[in-house]
Amino acid sequence: MKRRALILGALATGALLPVSSLAEERESDDETFSENEITRSAADFFGIATESVAKAVQRVFRDQGRPDGYIKGDEGSGAFVVGLRYGSGWLIRKNQEAKRVFWRGPSVGFDIGGNASKVFTLAYNLRKEERLFHRFPGVEGSYYFVAGIGVMYMRSGGVTLAPMRTGVGLRAGVNAQYEEFTEKRDWFPL
Repeated sequence: MKRRALILGALATGALLPVSSLAEERESDDETFSENEITRSAADFFGIATESVAKAVQRVFRDQGRPDGYIKGDEGSGAFVVGLRYGSGWLIRKNQEAKRVFWRGPSVGFDIGGNASKVFTLAYNLRKEERLFHRFPGVEGSYYFVAGIGVMYMRSGGVTLAPMRTGVGLRAGVNAQYEEFTEKRDWFPL
């Protein structure tokens, strides 16, 4: 009898709450971003069709899962064997104010040219913003998805960053590099 009363009570309670509100409640409690949220934000930021961004986002989600933050900003870079990159943007995390961030770094490799890019970087395992402020090594090449969106992965201290870039310029090659993220702009590249 008690069992039947518990089942009926659970069914009655569940019947009163629409399924969509349950899903929204779970998502609002979550500290990560869904694939749809990231796709919409990236498409709006890059100013291109959602379908074009979706392929790159799907790939990163398949590899890494749901990010707990993202950075959207602009950068410029150039290289002739040795290169430099400078950028600035905003760190976006759920239930927190956006924070201004800067990045810079050198590169070395078989690389020549220059470019200006819009960058949308997914951040994984960030937990605290302080975990962002150090160097992230990486290898970059000319590997592009649909709509000219290039994606690479950088890992350091348990944090993974997946920058997606699209921009203008002439640059070809492959390089080893690092990016250092800071709270204040610094022009010294090392």
